[in-house]
Amino acid sequence: MSLATHGSSALRAVIARSRFLAGVAAMTALAAGCMTSKVDETRQVASAIQANESIVILKKPQLEGVGTEGEFLSCVQENLGGELVHPQDGQSSKPSRDKDAVPFKIYGEQEFTDALFPWFEPSTAPASAAGLKSLLARPGVAERLAQIGVRYVVWLDGNTRKTGGGGSVACAAGPGGAGCFGVGWWDKESDYVASVWDMQTASELGTVSADVTGTSVLIGAIAPIPIITPVQSTACNRLSGQLRSFLLGSDLEGTAPDKAGGGGG
Repeated sequence: MSLATHGSSALRAVIARSRFLAGVAAMTALAAGCMTSKVDETRQVASAIQANESIVILKKPQLEGVGTEGEFLSCVQENLGGELVHPQDGQSSKPSRDKDAVPFKIYGEQEFTDALFPWFEPSTAPASAAGLKSLLARPGVAERLAQIGVRYVVWLDGNTRKTGGGGSVACAAGPGGAGCFGVGWWDKESDYVASVWDMQTASELGTVSADVTGTSVLIGAIAPIPIITPVQSTACNRLSGQLRSFLLGSDLEGTAPDKAGGGGG
């Protein structure tokens, strides 16, 4: 091969690599900004948690399909701003930045279901306010709730799932070394709903929902480079913030969050 031919091949290789890297940069920039989120709240009863009252967060029982992930429930517990009564190993609550926050407590999921056994097992838990009223009418249930101090139950429903994707990344090894080439991407959606029940009045206070979608990218540039869009953690942060505001009654205009219609027992 002549020197001129070799130089021409090298130039083409440089140009091809430059174009690939430019495409990767464009894809990365597109993916980095490709996340959308939506948070909604619906309130049915004007009520707010009071200091030293407790809530428990439970995964809504699923007869079919995939239920809420345990790590998402733990994330909401940690980010809600309350004091964890039964923290899991390595788990700690993050203090609330809300100036109107009251020192409410978050009861452990497993400890609650054990204390109320068998009434909150997946096959027997109430699925509606009518079912909750029937449950509270059973001998010993209301007394047990008062004993452990849980006022509100928050049911979590939803999950994070892959909704699409494309592209590909190929990796190979040879005498001259190893490397990867290509671009792959995938779309994910985190869709969760939190329903809040008042165990004293046997009523549903309302719901808070968060829906977050985003695109992550895997770039093959010698070594695979993942660029992950934090869809689930974003949904956790958004849902936790809105749920905290809901529990404190921050949306109740002209009402102090720690005294709003709680009706304490």
